[in-house]
Amino acid sequence: MKSVCGRVLPCLVPCLALAAASVTTPALAQGEVNVYTYRETKLIQPLFDTFTKDTGIKVNVVSAASGLEQRIRTEGANSPADVLLTVDISRLEAAVRAGITQPIKSEVLDKVVAPRFRDPEGHWYAVSMRARVVYASKDRVKQTALNYEDLGDAAWKSKICIRSGQHYYNIALFAAYIVKHGEAQTEQWLRGLKANLAQKPSGGDRETARDVAAGKCDLGIGNTYYYGLMMHRNPAQKPWAEATKVILPTFKGGGTHVNVSGVVLTRHAPNKANAMKLIEWLAGEQAQQMYANMNYEYPIRAGVAINPTIAAFGKLNPDPMPLSAIADKSKAAANLVDKVGFND
Repeated sequence: MKSVCGRVLPCLVPCLALAAASVTTPALAQGEVNVYTYRETKLIQPLFDTFTKDTGIKVNVVSAASGLEQRIRTEGANSPADVLLTVDISRLEAAVRAGITQPIKSEVLDKVVAPRFRDPEGHWYAVSMRARVVYASKDRVKQTALNYEDLGDAAWKSKICIRSGQHYYNIALFAAYIVKHGEAQTEQWLRGLKANLAQKPSGGDRETARDVAAGKCDLGIGNTYYYGLMMHRNPAQKPWAEATKVILPTFKGGGTHVNVSGVVLTRHAPNKANAMKLIEWLAGEQAQQMYANMNYEYPIRAGVAINPTIAAFGKLNPDPMPLSAIADKSKAAANLVDKVGFND
């Protein structure tokens, strides 16, 4: 068996990590499924291990930080990839635009995944959900409710911390703002948000919680699941979570901005039947419970209990806008981030 980074296929993306056995060529692939993913291995390997235990199908994983769509396209009909598992709606749509997907035809998924959490033509389906929220100082912030629009108000001048405006988590939020309010109002809001930053955008979502705990800012912008990971998976980061409270902001007249982890079936999947088994399994009750209790994500499947830590934030009311509409505005959002010099 030869690795994808060996002579069979050249490595096109640096620093790829093989989280399981090396991906085999299509000719040798039997009783297995090959997954390319942007997700952290430690967050998803237990899912794959359980799938293998349940089905006997071996999961070979290639993990990378970027470039997987381009890699699959370059590999073409010889690509060993069956499934691309990724975070963020813009990356799911990027896979579709790259021409590396095929429609997923599944009555099982259509019953489980609400229409706004899947591609209208079936090229991607969400398997878990997270919300973009506010980490607020327990000591310094009295508010228990906020609108996203409030983050641009001068009352928060020099009190907000956030990671890079060009990070896809923030681009999705800014794109959602465009869907709600249009580009002109979003530009004005971004200028207000920039004026309210306590420091240059940096770090990740956990670091925003750290800086709130340290008193550098009163509000941080982060994803819901990071709070659970800080509180329960990293003792050094637990004090950061304990110093903050999570507020589920909403758009005025709308709901909370959510993003997803999702899957695509690759265009030339050599193990299509096994790929479909995996994709449908990820939407099943067992996998959805694992997403909720191991990764602190919101299940995409109705009726699956939310982890108590996340449920304590309050009832999530996702904004009804289709995720595809957010993806359509991602480029405009990125352009506005540069226009206002958000990261400067």
